[in-house]
Amino acid sequence: VIYLTIIAATYYMIVQSSFSYIPGYYISGVHRYTSLLAVGVGILLFLLTSFSDPGTVNAENVSEYLSAYPYDNVIYLEKECSTCKIPKPARSKHCSICDRCVARFDHHCGWMVCLQSLKLLLSPNMNNNCIGERNTRYFLAFLLWHFLLCVYGAVAIAFILAGRLKELQVIHILTVYYGIESSFRSLAPQVAQWLLASYNKQVLLMVFLAIVSLLLAGFFGYHANLCLENTTTNETYKWQDYISWQMKISEAKASAAALKASLGDLSNEKKPPESKWKAFFRRSHLEDVEVVKKNIYDKGYFHNFLEVIFPLSTRRRLLQNKTKS
Repeated sequence: VIYLTIIAATYYMIVQSSFSYIPGYYISGVHRYTSLLAVGVGILLFLLTSFSDPGTVNAENVSEYLSAYPYDNVIYLEKECSTCKIPKPARSKHCSICDRCVARFDHHCGWMVCLQSLKLLLSPNMNNNCIGERNTRYFLAFLLWHFLLCVYGAVAIAFILAGRLKELQVIHILTVYYGIESSFRSLAPQVAQWLLASYNKQVLLMVFLAIVSLLLAGFFGYHANLCLENTTTNETYKWQDYISWQMKISEAKASAAALKASLGDLSNEKKPPESKWKAFFRRSHLEDVEVVKKNIYDKGYFHNFLEVIFPLSTRRRLLQNKTKS
C-alpha cells in the first residue's frame, strides 16, 4: 500500500503542478503519455515481482533444486528442513514469515507484502513475498526501472523550470532591469529564490525524485554486485558469521601458541634477554590470523549474470522436458 500510495501521489502531484507547462520550451507534449507509460511499467514490474514464484521448494520439486547447486560444506551442509521435513537444498532458506523454503534465498521483501491477502484469495499456495532464485531478475528490473523513472521525472521537471526561465526571460530581467552581474555566482541565488517563490511544488518534487533516485541507485548497485559475484544478502550474513567465528578460533589458537612460546623463552635460562625495542617491533602472532572466503558458486561475471536471468532450476526443467519429448 505504501508503494502504490507513493507512486500514485507523486504522479498526481506532477500532473497537477507540471502538466500545464507541457509542451514547453525544452520539453515536448509526448511526455504527457510517456510518463504515464513509465509509471505503468513500474507497477507492472512490481506486480510481476510479487506474483512470480521466487523458487518455492516442496516435496515435488526438491530434486530439481538439490541438483542445481552443490553443498560447499562451509555455510551450507546437507541437512533436512526441520519445518518442511524435506531435504534442504544448498543456498535455500526456510522463510519464517512465508513459512516455506525458498531456493537461492536473498531476503524477504516488505515492499511485496501488500499483496499477501489478495494472493491468498487467488491462490493459497503462492505467497510470493520473498526474493529468491526465480524472481531476483524481476526484482533487479524493478529497482533499475524505478531508479530510471525517478531520474526521468527529475530531469523532466528541470527542463520545465528551465523552459519557464527562458519563456519569461527571467535572466534578461535580472541582468537588464535589476542590474545583476551576468555570472553564475551572482545569478544563481536570485534564480533559486525566484523558482522557490513561483514554482515551489515543482522544485520540491524535483529534489524528492533526485534523492529517491540516489537511494535506489545505491540499493540497485548493492544487489547487482551480489548477482555479479553470485551471492545473496542471506549468504553475506552467513559468511560474516562464519568468518567472525573462524577469526575467534584462529585468534585463540594464535594466543595459545604465543603464550606457549613465551613460556618456552622464560624457561630457557641460557638464552640472552630480548631487547625491549626488538620485542616492541616484533610481529604479533595475531597479525597472521586470516580467514579466506571461498565462494564456490562464483563462476565469473558473465556466467553469474546469466544464472540470474536464466535460473539453473528452470534450465534443468527445460532439459528434462526436452529429454522426455
